[in-house]
Amino acid sequence: MRGLLGFLPWIVYAVIATGDEWRWGAIAGLVIAVGLVLVDRRAGRDWAEMVIESSAAVFFAGMTALSLAAPHSPLTPYGPALVNVWLAGTAWGSLAVRRPFTLGIARAATPREVWDTPRFRRVNVVITAVWAVAFTAAAISLTFVLAAAPHATTVVVAVKVLSFALPAGFTAWYPKRVRRLAAR
Repeated sequence: MRGLLGFLPWIVYAVIATGDEWRWGAIAGLVIAVGLVLVDRRAGRDWAEMVIESSAAVFFAGMTALSLAAPHSPLTPYGPALVNVWLAGTAWGSLAVRRPFTLGIARAATPREVWDTPRFRRVNVVITAVWAVAFTAAAISLTFVLAAAPHATTVVVAVKVLSFALPAGFTAWYPKRVRRLAAR
């Protein structure tokens, strides 16, 4: 559950920005992301456990600056797609540097003796890859939907929900499956 809290700034932005209020969505996302990072650091959490929160703070700082400096930017309608482009970049980037973003989150909920096992690492590579694919698919889908039918709110919301719910469900299911298979 703690790992999903890191997505709160993104979820809040998605809800607020859907109504063409990208400035307020960006500001709310920034405040929540910075708040999460500060609370987590004070609690002694490692930066590796806060990849999504840290990424959110950087993204929403930039998005807030852009939305205030250029409130009528041609990027305005593509805010939901930009979120997923950024998240995809975060996920793919974490895989590229061989530090899957889910690793830190999983370590917070897993016994220390498991952390350095190949199976634990592989599970997190797979889970991070699923999130990366979901974010990439959402970015592409939202770009096309927003270009073709910018007011298709139902479709935009459906893509947002699916691009979060499907990988979240996979994240909950996959480690259990791997443990069951390993127990056999």
